[in-house]
Amino acid sequence: MAEQDRTAHIMVVDDEVVARVSLAEILRLEGYQVDTAASGEEALSLLSKSAPFDLIVLDLKMSGMDGLEVTETVHRQSPGTVVILLTAFGTLETAIQAIRKGAHDYLLKPCPIPEVLESVRKGLAKRQQEQQRQHLVSQLKRTLSELVVVEGTQAVEEEAPPEPSRFIQIRDVVVDCQKHVAMLRRRPLDLTPTEFKILACLMETPDEVWSPQELVRRAQGYDTDAWGARAIVRVHIRRLRKKMEVDPSNPRYILNVRGVGYMFASNSPDPD
Repeated sequence: MAEQDRTAHIMVVDDEVVARVSLAEILRLEGYQVDTAASGEEALSLLSKSAPFDLIVLDLKMSGMDGLEVTETVHRQSPGTVVILLTAFGTLETAIQAIRKGAHDYLLKPCPIPEVLESVRKGLAKRQQEQQRQHLVSQLKRTLSELVVVEGTQAVEEEAPPEPSRFIQIRDVVVDCQKHVAMLRRRPLDLTPTEFKILACLMETPDEVWSPQELVRRAQGYDTDAWGARAIVRVHIRRLRKKMEVDPSNPRYILNVRGVGYMFASNSPDPD
């Protein structure tokens, strides 16, 4: 094991005492510095009070804050911390949500100890690589800032990075992210602000599935439960299809992935 792995600071979060204590002891025997938390709330409290954690092994199903909520908060407050989720209730939707919220890995209980240790090792290696990359980028920026070419009294400064693309085009649909205008086959679509935001969100990541909760958060700026999100998004998707599809009952643009969410197809599906 590399020296940086041996001194890694790890937190184990699980509301089951036996699972929490056992995994923590195994990790200590591997040479890691380990703290434990019995809830998501306790984990975030430790995160705010302690030195930065290199990695967190986190149970998904806990009373109070669940693992996905904790993962999202950790990713926002301590983006360098690697998160590994453990759960006995794995679904494809949950796995997708976990990775999207910033988790490094997603393991199903009961997980063999060698598999957990391998995931920890890979997570720490990934963190080290990212730290090295950030260090190199920082050095490069510092070097570039010092390389000022002087012509007379004028300095040639580094050009600003290009702004993100204003337009997104997939097949015959174009959205103007600045003016909030969408066009289908060169004809403007009469969309509400929420419909436009959902369409733009789906088109930013074609062929990738967004859950209803993620779409509500992105388009309307708040969180809701899974049932409420499905009801809200279903209405907007139905209206979008009426405005875009030749046959809304057989959509070719915005497709439903049963039990997971919606995606924008980069290629037209084969006819039924």
